[in-house]
Amino acid sequence: MTRYGFVIDSKSCISCHSCAVACKVENNLPDTIWWNRILTDGGPNMDTPAGTYPNLTIRNIPMACQHCDNPACVKVCPVGATYKDPETGVVRQDYDKCIGCRMCMSACPYTGVRSFNWEEPQYAIGQPMGSLDIPQHQKQVVEKCTMCWHRLAQGEKPACIDPCPARIRFWGDFDDPSSEVSQLIREREYQHLLPEQGTKPSVYYLV
Repeated sequence: MTRYGFVIDSKSCISCHSCAVACKVENNLPDTIWWNRILTDGGPNMDTPAGTYPNLTIRNIPMACQHCDNPACVKVCPVGATYKDPETGVVRQDYDKCIGCRMCMSACPYTGVRSFNWEEPQYAIGQPMGSLDIPQHQKQVVEKCTMCWHRLAQGEKPACIDPCPARIRFWGDFDDPSSEVSQLIREREYQHLLPEQGTKPSVYYLV
């Protein structure tokens, strides 16, 4: 079996947003849509610390679809548009099947990792860019991180991995004990987001 996922060393994230931009370009994301975001556990706004100077604290949390082993979104989709690929564990979205009910968005405990295209997709430069292998974005459908499925099919890593200048993002097969991601979670402490939800995410945050 194969279970692809991510290990993220969020303690070392410098909030450069390179992963988010790489994702947006590679997947030709429409204006206002971001599949990968850097959240700030600190002040009320992005990239702001909590506390009063000089006693400040901040933590950056890269956030996208958690590609759960027990995905709540899959259970509620009435048409099978959201499904987990049995060969890789990747939670996928079929735009052609999606009826725009947004039940998956309501069921997902990780707020904001899914987006809904209310209108025809618009692009800042007036035309699409990015990979030619991605599905075309559509009006009134839900979309989210695909783990760059089109790249996986070519034996490549997701687009968010290599652009990270701090090298805090790792990707691989958790069912392979010799993979880098498997070694990392054996050697270091980690946490999942909202473990009490029972979704069993395939994103591990090193602590």
